[in-house]
Amino acid sequence: MSRADVRGEPVEESEATAPGTVPGPGAVRSPSPLWSFGLLRSELLITFRRWRTLALLAVLAAVPILVGIAVKIETSDGPSLGGGGGGGEGPAFISQISNNGLFLVFTALAATLPFFLPMAIGVVAGDAIAGESSAGTLRYLLVAPAGRSRLLLTKYATVIAFCLAATLVVAVSALAVGALLFPVGDLITISGTRITYAEGLGRALLIALVVAASLVGVAALGLFVSTLTGSGIAAMATTVGLLITVQILDQIPQLDALQPYFFSHYWLSFADLMREPVYWDDLVKNLGLQALYAAVFGSAAWARFTTRDITA
Repeated sequence: MSRADVRGEPVEESEATAPGTVPGPGAVRSPSPLWSFGLLRSELLITFRRWRTLALLAVLAAVPILVGIAVKIETSDGPSLGGGGGGGEGPAFISQISNNGLFLVFTALAATLPFFLPMAIGVVAGDAIAGESSAGTLRYLLVAPAGRSRLLLTKYATVIAFCLAATLVVAVSALAVGALLFPVGDLITISGTRITYAEGLGRALLIALVVAASLVGVAALGLFVSTLTGSGIAAMATTVGLLITVQILDQIPQLDALQPYFFSHYWLSFADLMREPVYWDDLVKNLGLQALYAAVFGSAAWARFTTRDITA
């Protein structure tokens, strides 16, 4: 007998997937790769069609608009903001926006990375498993021949896709606003060298990809928290609370020995991509740290999810 699961995919019933049971980690399944792709496609559609997701993306898109308008008003009499702007930290880009609109991309990413972007990722990741549980659909997802590991991997891939989409929304919005409000052309790197506008666009894209990669650790942390509770709201609140706590701890001088291990410590290292030559040390440390967080909390999420009792 065949029926349809909650994602609209056909499912064949067997002893391992009898009605009212939830398969354990040892249940036998043989889902095809095409079914797995269908599950991922369905998760992506469900995530990006939610009003909550669209609202988060709208807020992220609005940040570059507000920054651009504020800089335009502030510089309407002629002088640029700030001083030299060569400090190397991301926010220093703001002093260059009135000279070249492309710098609004770097400034917007620097402005959203400490809070807005990770908060949005925390909301989506925290809701990934706990949201299904609180809605009563997790049990039925596991009746389908997905397997717990496959379902968890699909959820994580969806969150990673949202990381990339959210970062690109900020970058594209900033690029459009910067081109509309300010002049564009060749730009000066924070090392004082000149590069073409085309090369600047290439570096902007690379910076956006680095920022998205900087969020994979937060995504894994949120997914792990999501496996600990059956309440989507509790998982989202806990993940966002952890993000804020780590950000605060990263600013306390007495904790300087621990700060290099905080996932947020090297986030603004993407500014080194605007040097000539590029400084790779902190960039590599950042990406390595994110990979470590993804491995640790991804493994913890898998261990928790594959052994917990699913009651909803």
